[in-house]
Amino acid sequence: MKQTSALSHGKNNQTITHLAISKILLLVTLTLITLTVIPLYFPFHKFPSISNSNNHTPTSPVVNHSQDSLITIDDNHHKCDVFSGEWVPNPDAPYYHNTTCWAIHEHQNCQKYGRPDSDYMKWRWKPDECDLQVFNPYQFLEIVRDKALAFVGDSVGRNHMQSLICMLSRVEYPIDISTTKDDDFKRWYYVSYNFTMATYWSPFLVKFEQPDTDGPTHTGVFSLYLDEFDEKWTNHIDEFNYLVINGGHWFSRPSFYYENHRVVGCKCCQIHNVTDYPMTFGYRRALKTAYKGILSRKNFKGVTILRTFAPMHFEGGEWNGGGDCVRRKPFKNNEIRLEGSNLELYLAQMEEFGKAQKEASENGLKFRLMDITQPMLLRPDGHPSKYGHWPSENVPLYNDCVHWCLPGPIDTWSDFLLHMLKMEGRRSAQEKINKRKRKIAS
Repeated sequence: MKQTSALSHGKNNQTITHLAISKILLLVTLTLITLTVIPLYFPFHKFPSISNSNNHTPTSPVVNHSQDSLITIDDNHHKCDVFSGEWVPNPDAPYYHNTTCWAIHEHQNCQKYGRPDSDYMKWRWKPDECDLQVFNPYQFLEIVRDKALAFVGDSVGRNHMQSLICMLSRVEYPIDISTTKDDDFKRWYYVSYNFTMATYWSPFLVKFEQPDTDGPTHTGVFSLYLDEFDEKWTNHIDEFNYLVINGGHWFSRPSFYYENHRVVGCKCCQIHNVTDYPMTFGYRRALKTAYKGILSRKNFKGVTILRTFAPMHFEGGEWNGGGDCVRRKPFKNNEIRLEGSNLELYLAQMEEFGKAQKEASENGLKFRLMDITQPMLLRPDGHPSKYGHWPSENVPLYNDCVHWCLPGPIDTWSDFLLHMLKMEGRRSAQEKINKRKRKIAS
């Protein structure tokens, strides 16, 4: 009887010990989460004094923290759909100026080229069920310390990267560590944070060529190899912790579609005996191949973020037929809806992403969605239009209702990105807690 009692007592002690260890592990993990996402401070209204130099010499501004600018973290954000909401006035914006950030592409520098209004810079996105915190550059750089992020896609993706560089310029400018002089493949390095950011130009996300630079719409004719990876980016993703991909607009251009090295159709090729398909035909297949390219990399363990496409806002004609975007304030949700080619692209994108996300999960990879299509549908006021060059310049450009002014609405994409990185950290921490609980229980 005494022996049985002693054994029982030993088991009780063992159970208590396991419970104590479990509580300690939980406390340590929660502490780490807190240290990762605790609000840091930054002055909203103080801009660094930086000359607008074209030599791109990086200079880190002096950082002055202010407790008046505390950003709080709402623990319910993980339950909130941050992509459903409205635009509300934000008199504090913008958080950088076109004269203090050298990363702005000339064609998106709307203030430089005479845009007379500035209200398009003074809005923020307000989700229906929570607040989306304004981008905190210090917090972002701490989260991505010792990591690497790549943007893959078209020029709107590059527009996104340039916006992020400007949003981070209040803390530090990166140095150019590109291995090529080709502006389509840039690499930037933040010395103080050992953080690398890169961009890979791949407008179709798959292998492509341009055998004809003119074509029926004078924008060239492309050959898209819908079942072949674009190795200019797929061969380089192993080193990245985060991969932000985008695409869509280029699929409206005349193209020949190839599979197994033979033509299977086209888009606006106007050739007899070649089936003319809608642009979603090539788009779906290109997305499938791009996802397959990511999943095929055995050493890629990063998080893939699909940024859904940002709608165009041409009114009064097509992009090459006199169309323009002259509105000066956002729409409300009930004033516009996604339709036509915008809707077709969005549905195709969402369906293919859903399939890829399921396969990625089964293979231990993380695919996430940055669903900015609806928020950006509401921003017809944020495009350069004719303010991407001087009126006197003889440049072969149409009114630009595709890209976005900087500063401007897409600075909010950094708000979304930071939110997603925080939620990713939360998921990872919770997974570790669950794993340790299962290990202790076994």
